[in-house]
Amino acid sequence: MNQITVAELHQRLSENKNLHVIDVREQEEYDANNIGALLLPLSRLRNMNADAIESWKDEEIIVHCRSGHRSMEACMLLQTLGFSRPVNLAGGIMAWQEQYGDQRIK
Repeated sequence: MNQITVAELHQRLSENKNLHVIDVREQEEYDANNIGALLLPLSRLRNMNADAIESWKDEEIIVHCRSGHRSMEACMLLQTLGFSRPVNLAGGIMAWQEQYGDQRIK
């Protein structure tokens, strides 16, 4: 499974790369704090529901959660659903906030 660090993601965003980033935490976690990614909870992916991002099947999708564990599972599920390029954000939102605080990605 491919991974990206928060520094690599930050650099790519600063270069104005058009990136697809999804947050697989649950709604309550997202509401408490988020970095601006599209919310697609792991619970939905476990039900094989990825309709919201169906058009991204052949594009890179950077997946994050709180610490990087749920996003790894989400990446595997996305591959099972036919998504060819999921990438796990190592360390998740915790690593992002440690380096960049509440800076949003969009």
